[in-house]
Amino acid sequence: MNAQDQLSELERLATDLEVDVSYEPMGGLVQGVGGLCRVRGRYRIIIDRRLKPPERLQVVADALRRFDTEQHFVSPQVRRLLA
Repeated sequence: MNAQDQLSELERLATDLEVDVSYEPMGGLVQGVGGLCRVRGRYRIIIDRRLKPPERLQVVADALRRFDTEQHFVSPQVRRLLA
């Protein structure tokens, strides 16, 4: 399974967990790769849109590690990323 497929699976998992994922330009005063935050009571993962799929994958996996995913189907390859 390639990085883009794994990323797509993590994005579906985020949707199941009611976590919004968005890709935004991060420049100027706001620089970085992105991460998890809360906006108006909802969790949101904001990712720098310039990142390549493997880097995006890492940001989403890092954010979703904070959630209980045991009740959701996740492939073994992606489950290892969340461990």
